[in-house]
Amino acid sequence: MNLNKNFWSDRYSTNQIGWDVGEITTPLREYIDQIEDKNIKILIPGAGNSYEAEYLFNKGFKNVSVIDLVKTPLENLLKRVPDFLKENLLQGDFFELEQSFDLILEQTFFCALNPSLRKRYVEKTYELLKPKGKIVGLYFEFPLTQEGPPFGGSKKEYVSIFKDNFNIKILEQCNNSILPRKGKELFAIFEKK
Repeated sequence: MNLNKNFWSDRYSTNQIGWDVGEITTPLREYIDQIEDKNIKILIPGAGNSYEAEYLFNKGFKNVSVIDLVKTPLENLLKRVPDFLKENLLQGDFFELEQSFDLILEQTFFCALNPSLRKRYVEKTYELLKPKGKIVGLYFEFPLTQEGPPFGGSKKEYVSIFKDNFNIKILEQCNNSILPRKGKELFAIFEKK
């Protein structure tokens, strides 16, 4: 399966976006609510309809960038948040991005990538983060199969691929997942070494 721009464009045009729950999920909302420094530079990769970016913007975070392969979800965010900085709406390939960030928020991007790209994801997030920068978010915990996206994974796998580049601050069963994902998500905080 080729998870390219055409694949994702087709998913949006046919409304096959089952990952989209229509709002920010509880774990990320609660994490964001405790961030004090509203000036940090944040990236949301594979942002989809970007409810996290909308929530951040409405909470006073103005240094938030989103990147997605396709234009539709970026346009959807701009319709909901017309004052969102257009230069922070990035249509393109995450792996070609050349900026630096304090925080990368992970919500369904990692699990949507072909599993063969997981090590590359770790290397790219490491490259994009400033010293002591963090990846914070959710990683699915269910058996990895050939069918997807989403693709599953396990705590053991995540530890093995992140441990060389990141200090694993938290990687635990998420206690505040939304109901359809209950028992299937790990909440993670990975800090750049």
